Amino acid sequence: MYKTISEALHFIEMIKPVAAQAEHCEVVVAPAFTALADAAEAATGSKVAVAAQDMHWDKEGAHTGDVSWAMLVDTGCTHVIIGHSERRHDHGETDEQVNKKVKAALAAGLTPIVCVGETLAEREKGETEKILARQFVDGLAGLTPADFSRIIIAYEPVWAIGTGRTATPQMAAEAHRFIRSLARRQFGEGEADGVRILYGGSVKPDNVGALMAQEEIDGALVGGASLKVDSFTALVNYQGH
Repeated sequence: MYKTISEALHFIEMIKPVAAQAEHCEVVVAPAFTALADAAEAATGSKVAVAAQDMHWDKEGAHTGDVSWAMLVDTGCTHVIIGHSERRHDHGETDEQVNKKVKAALAAGLTPIVCVGETLAEREKGETEKILARQFVDGLAGLTPADFSRIIIAYEPVWAIGTGRTATPQMAAEAHRFIRSLARRQFGEGEADGVRILYGGSVKPDNVGALMAQEEIDGALVGGASLKVDSFTALVNYQGH
């Protein structure tokens, strides 16, 4: 919940030349709903893609305060974040709702960025894999391998978001490896190898190198460090070896 329309547009204008030079990665920004249409228009013709932060699975209806997939398509955005931990924990979003949203987003031609991750209490109880398996299996139930090939997964350990705590690169890689094993079991070898799994949890310019050095980590879902052009630029420009 950051940036007015004018602030979001300024950010995109500053990021466009950076993204234009980034051959090694895709750049997606997810502004607030109020800025989506203007942001998508500003990004047209550039290498910056625009995502919504959430969506409702119905095209329209009596859901005051919600925004539908049809409204997102109308803004011109191409991606949508689904199941973010703040939606799950602040708004009680369930795996079943995530599943409905994923299916609706795919049907609408949007690229879902589907988030999974455990809380600190769950990790301390040794339940990380149990939670990830439930969120993955239930959240992506009923999808075909072809459906799954259009999805991006983001692992966001909830205890490392906005807390300044970061999962060690090894911890993150273990979780990513487990998620890929779930994908292999549910959707097949090729889809598991092909899916991009992003890490989200206090990613900053000073830790991106160690995280991206892990073979299992394909990119980053960036929170606080995406609010400033300089830090986001440093992340976009990072190229591992």
